[in-house]
Amino acid sequence: MMMMWMSLARLAAAARAGGSRRCLSTAIPGPCIVHKRGSDILHDPWFNKDTGFPLTERDRLGLRGLLPPRVISFEQQYARFMESFGSLERNTQGQPENVVSLAKWRILNRLHDRNETLYYRVLIDNIKDFAPIIYTPTVGLVCQNYSGLFRRPRGMYFSAKDKGEMMSMIYNWPAQQVDMIVITDGSRILGLGDLGVQGIGIPIGKLDMYVAAAGINPQRVLPVMLDVGTNNEKLLENHLYLGLRRRRLEGEEYLEIVDEFIEAVSARWPKAVVQFEDFQMKWAFETLERYRKRFCMFNDDVQGTAGVALAGLLGTVRAQGRPLSDFVNQKIVVVGAGSAGLGVLKMAVQSAARMAGISETAAMKNFYLIDKDGLITVERTKLDPAAAPFAKDRAEISGLSEGASIVEVVKKVRPHVLLGLSGVGGIFSEEVLRAMRESDSKKPGIFAMSNPTLNAECTAADAFKYAGENIVFASGSPFQNVDLGNGKIGHVNQANNMYLFPGIGLGTLLSGARIITDGMLQAAAECLASYMTEEEVERGILYPSINNIRHITAEVGAAVLRAAVTEDIAEGHGDVGPKDLSHMSKEETVNYITRNMWYPVYSPLVHEK
Repeated sequence: MMMMWMSLARLAAAARAGGSRRCLSTAIPGPCIVHKRGSDILHDPWFNKDTGFPLTERDRLGLRGLLPPRVISFEQQYARFMESFGSLERNTQGQPENVVSLAKWRILNRLHDRNETLYYRVLIDNIKDFAPIIYTPTVGLVCQNYSGLFRRPRGMYFSAKDKGEMMSMIYNWPAQQVDMIVITDGSRILGLGDLGVQGIGIPIGKLDMYVAAAGINPQRVLPVMLDVGTNNEKLLENHLYLGLRRRRLEGEEYLEIVDEFIEAVSARWPKAVVQFEDFQMKWAFETLERYRKRFCMFNDDVQGTAGVALAGLLGTVRAQGRPLSDFVNQKIVVVGAGSAGLGVLKMAVQSAARMAGISETAAMKNFYLIDKDGLITVERTKLDPAAAPFAKDRAEISGLSEGASIVEVVKKVRPHVLLGLSGVGGIFSEEVLRAMRESDSKKPGIFAMSNPTLNAECTAADAFKYAGENIVFASGSPFQNVDLGNGKIGHVNQANNMYLFPGIGLGTLLSGARIITDGMLQAAAECLASYMTEEEVERGILYPSINNIRHITAEVGAAVLRAAVTEDIAEGHGDVGPKDLSHMSKEETVNYITRNMWYPVYSPLVHEK
């Protein structure tokens, strides 16, 4: 704690010496000009310092008498909040997990509503403990209960009723500049399904991670809910529900709404990065293909999940003691043919083909796709066009048939990796996991990647119990490491998108790229895969500690930026032009990314009429 305070003091001193006049800068902030006084300052969470306003600032901002007389330092405020949080943890011991999770979310949310600077500092310093509260898995619980939890508006809401008005509505957002936008239509929130307008919790949580992990300035982010209705009967009947009480728009009506929003955003903030989040599969793929070559956007469920999974798959090859070039020979069974599962397959096939110097068609031979109806083959009637490229013909599946079960496929194929993105909790049964003992790999991978925790395909404990101790395990939600006895530990790898999407967004922003290419996404995944040391990988550790998330993001962001330069689509950012970027070494690129990360310290406030 003392080290943290000393570091803060040095940063604050540097800020005062810097004399910057722009409170929106991602550099260490100097004096910030405000156009508010008195209670208006105290009610603005961006400028509010609570009891931290020094006396001179209280005088010039008209705050004397509106606060208790004692000045409490940032460090003391920080310690007081952490003490309150610790007290909450002690007082809720033994209560149901959902109750405890929501109580923790509420105390953090109240701080967010009151004092953003302190909130983000608390979040950054305690990211491993607080990310599961403001992000996966608690964010799913928050979305389920959002209409009852709603206290203060955050972000923007565009609904089907706003058709024809969005170009003017976008100017209602007070920030002059926005760098990062996360948008959802609430149609497929995590593994929870259609939550309508309550899905706004996802963009809010994602953007909090952008601030904490990537240092995106919180005044330059925008969470967006695109409310086109809901097909969730319980929500339509709920008198507290805050969204449109109508069925979801479909077809061209739906696309016209999304088109209008994208055009409006692009008109006001042409260089903003837009992340699509938790759209149902048909719209996830449709909007990705519709916009990705015209706007700076990506879909985290399709491309972010794919990148994190690919990093884990490549790490599994390393854990087996094999060179990465052996990835093309890995037999991988993917359970789940939604946007995430298909996104993983597409990126993995592209990577295998590139590494081996073969066609994508040739690289597909070792990938098997299973959905709710079993193994997908060309004999499937009403085959989803998005899944069609991965359907097996009879010659490729000797001994198996259309619709074969997971256990049948695992026993016959003996895959190196079993990867789940099904959203069906427990679908990797004891029988399935025991069948993985006969894998052709001495160290098979079992990835139970569905969120939230209840939707995980299996628990870490069951994976190590039934599939054996010599496996590599990864999950989408957090699980505790497993004690295997005799001093051995079964390591749990949380294959969380937070390892990649902040770096993808920040690297794209600072490169000035107008689109996000497959090459940029591949670079992000391969950077993450190479982050771990050989010793760590041999122990079954595929992903780094969340505590290092800012360094990870800097490395990933630098890889994305360098890929944009290589592909000649980097246009530069601010005073840094494309030629400057092209002349940077790898180390200089990482330093450039790091220097542009916002960090929360109190700025001196100067009033100006």
